[in-house]
Amino acid sequence: MGPSPTARPGPDRRTFLRFTAGAAALLPLGALAGCSGGDRDANTLRIAFQQFGSNTIKQEWIERAAEEFSSQNPDIVIDLVPIVASENDYFTKNELLMNSASTSPDLVYEDSFILLSDVGAGYLQPMTDLIADWEHWDDIAEASKLAVTGEDGEVYGVPITTDTRAIWFHREVFEQAGLPADWQPSTWEDILEAARAIKESDSEAVPFFMYAGTPQGEKASMQGFEMLLYGTGDGTGLYDEDSKKWILGSQGFIDSLDFLRTVVDEELTASLGQLLDPNISEQIYTSMLPDGKLGMLIDGSWISQNWTESAGRPWPEWPDVVGLADMPTQDGGGNGTITLAGGWGLSIPQHVTDRETAFRFLEVLVSTDTLVDYAIADNHITVRADVAEREEYLSYSPAVEYFTNLLETAYYRPALPAYPEVSSAIQEAMEAVLTGTDPEAAAAAYDATVRDIVGEENVQEAQG
Repeated sequence: MGPSPTARPGPDRRTFLRFTAGAAALLPLGALAGCSGGDRDANTLRIAFQQFGSNTIKQEWIERAAEEFSSQNPDIVIDLVPIVASENDYFTKNELLMNSASTSPDLVYEDSFILLSDVGAGYLQPMTDLIADWEHWDDIAEASKLAVTGEDGEVYGVPITTDTRAIWFHREVFEQAGLPADWQPSTWEDILEAARAIKESDSEAVPFFMYAGTPQGEKASMQGFEMLLYGTGDGTGLYDEDSKKWILGSQGFIDSLDFLRTVVDEELTASLGQLLDPNISEQIYTSMLPDGKLGMLIDGSWISQNWTESAGRPWPEWPDVVGLADMPTQDGGGNGTITLAGGWGLSIPQHVTDRETAFRFLEVLVSTDTLVDYAIADNHITVRADVAEREEYLSYSPAVEYFTNLLETAYYRPALPAYPEVSSAIQEAMEAVLTGTDPEAAAAAYDATVRDIVGEENVQEAQG
């Protein structure tokens, strides 16, 4: 791994920074342990994070923090372990690393949806005592704090990012189809009508895309299915917080699958091969949407990072070409619109070498200045009030204010240990519909799977 393109003052990078580049994805775990030795070096701090495709934004964020940290701690080497993997594979490989003291990172980048599952599996340790006197804990949004708090009341992570979701649409494709540049659907039927108009126009664009099926992992559940389900008004959601039970037998669940069947049956979306391609998102961001080959996409607040000057496919015209529309509820009821929010943070594994040192480095990683820079580079929504009030943050993207405002009415996934398995069952139901299964049958299979996952005593039938 070569030096960063911009030289910065400070010690030689080789004295404080080391890359076990892609080791978790490309080498057997024994080889990774061999690289670092059977006995962990107390002066080496290892951090694991996902690297997707050619995107090195997280790596560059960690590099900058490592340089600052090393100026105060010259004897400590920061060992970067970028896990080059798709979303589901990242979670699996990260857990395999954390399972052994010889391979475990000292800090891990965790999605909020998997965090409590990793806690339940014994991979992570509480951080409650470490954050007690940390100056920025009170700057974090309450919902984000709850997402990293276990059922035991202990804190298991420091939230860094959040996100919201909406419909990105290509104005030139819409113009060809006779659709307005300020399009805002009021119902699911409005989305379908727009997709039909694109299909019937002279455009060669795929009318509509939402992530679906097991190869898409959590993107299918969150950017896809849950953006439908939470807008059905039918015992809205997956889990009843009052009864502490998972909701089954929901008409909204069937209707959400039926929407997916409609876009497939009417050929309003991509081919089955594309829908089940785990790398389709990179194709969407680098060619399909910029080249006007896609009309609509349900996706997250961060995707314009793919079009910045330093990205693999710069697209400086995107603010003029791409429109944003709130995702409507099924029939326009409730608040009228829907979004799901998630986020990532940093956690300390059970097999950390020195938890105090790990947390001191974490503090540098999440300093206000560092997170402002990271938000701008990564194009994400911050969870921190001190970051959100900075002008650099507020002005970094034409879309940041829009997506930040969506947080006011956002739903969050049930942050419970069973959720990852429930999410996999959602993806299986979506894939079954993609490949011809009736929505009612796919929903019934989902219900049976969730009963097996959580137990009959932890489910309830949907009301209404």
